[in-house]
Amino acid sequence: MALSGVIVCILGLALSSLSVNGRPATFSQDFRVAWADSHVRQLDGGRAIQLTLDQSSGCGFASKNQYLFGRVSMKIKLVPGDSAGTVTAFYMISDQFNVRDELDFEFLGNRSGQPYTVQTNVYAHGKGDKEQRINLWFDPSLDFHTYTIFWNHHHIIFSVDEVPIRVYKNNERRGIPYPKFQPMGVYSTLWEADDWATRGGLEKINWSKAPFYAYYKDFDIEGCQVPGPATCASNPRNWWEGAAYQQLTPEAARRYRWVRTNHMIYDYCTDRSRFPVVPPECLAGI
Repeated sequence: MALSGVIVCILGLALSSLSVNGRPATFSQDFRVAWADSHVRQLDGGRAIQLTLDQSSGCGFASKNQYLFGRVSMKIKLVPGDSAGTVTAFYMISDQFNVRDELDFEFLGNRSGQPYTVQTNVYAHGKGDKEQRINLWFDPSLDFHTYTIFWNHHHIIFSVDEVPIRVYKNNERRGIPYPKFQPMGVYSTLWEADDWATRGGLEKINWSKAPFYAYYKDFDIEGCQVPGPATCASNPRNWWEGAAYQQLTPEAARRYRWVRTNHMIYDYCTDRSRFPVVPPECLAGI
């Protein structure tokens, strides 16, 4: 059975436990414009939105609530054509910046014909610098694809179309910080970052191609809303804490190995110029 079929079957069995939302929402149900509202346009009755980047501004949106554990996903169609120097981000972050927890998808623009690169990063208790990069195996600007952050007490999984591209395990027993105390909001932004985004900043943004557009739809959040019931985050009956979600299925693990073998282009764990001593979470297994 395909991975997507396995996940659908498991979800059907598990959704009897406590969760919040859990349905594709309109933008205004769960989100608000965070900055540059003139650059955020609602489409299809609010079921989709368009983000715009031009020389005057980028833009972004944020969830109305914060969440502690669960799953967040949305379908995104990225900036097409010559998008070098642009970054489309989808991430979760807590309020306390200096000791923040943060889970990042960053989609790094490219010159036409080059692969789109996805960078993920994890911050735990204020410590980040855990970047990994993969080249997507399709053109994400031609159609919508589903990007998911899954977060429970056992691990964090970043997925593209239900294919895991990164797994960050809870290794607290080895003294390695893990995000589990701070609720996080859900954010997305489209902005200029041509000092680093494409080939380390060698490729600059071509403003003659502006405006740049990214599109979103099928906003789906299932998790413990904060403020909300105080016992929600520790409830073992939440579907995302179930036995089926405490490790990858064999098929998901196979696909994860395929991504790392064939599409990973950077892993901080192997970057000795930055980390002469291997970071402890890399030795513990990530």
